[in-house]
Amino acid sequence: MTLYDLKPRFQALLRPLLNRLYRAGVTANQVTLAALGSSIVIGIVLAVFPFSSLFLILPIFLFIRMALNAIDGLLAREYNQQSKLGALLNETGDVLSDAALYLPFALLPGAMPWLVVLAVFLSALTEFCGVLAQTIGASRRYDGPMGKSDRALVFGAYGLAIFIWPMLQEWNWVLFSLVSVLLIWTSFNRCRRALAEVR
Repeated sequence: MTLYDLKPRFQALLRPLLNRLYRAGVTANQVTLAALGSSIVIGIVLAVFPFSSLFLILPIFLFIRMALNAIDGLLAREYNQQSKLGALLNETGDVLSDAALYLPFALLPGAMPWLVVLAVFLSALTEFCGVLAQTIGASRRYDGPMGKSDRALVFGAYGLAIFIWPMLQEWNWVLFSLVSVLLIWTSFNRCRRALAEVR
């Protein structure tokens, strides 16, 4: 069970906006690139100004990014905008966006940068394992417990927490250690269930 399982309900809430964007001529790839570009901009801001007070931006933006990710998928599927380019943009955009948004945590006071880098690397590995499943004839795997939406919830909540209680930055290593363990578990789950699916 992951937050990804709630995606259909979230998508239903976005349908009025989806219809407006389609009528305005917005494409799925444009939404994907907008999510990636804005993620990089937010990441640069947090990296240049690594102050806990600015990390309030993170939970707000991660919610917006989640909406954009849902919208680009809906536009692609429901308005016949699926393409090989779109698939590449979607997968690489998620990994690059995660790196841009989460690496600035390494610059906070008391952080253990190598742990943050490890968590970002393992985040990319989970997505790699999810896509790799397709090469053996399984479906794209989204198994948890630390999928993309779950990471957004955890890191968004942490951004909000250090905005309210800056002293929590001292416990940065605990969070990233735990997340790293859950990411390894997630990668294992995705590979195991992909193999089970094709048996």
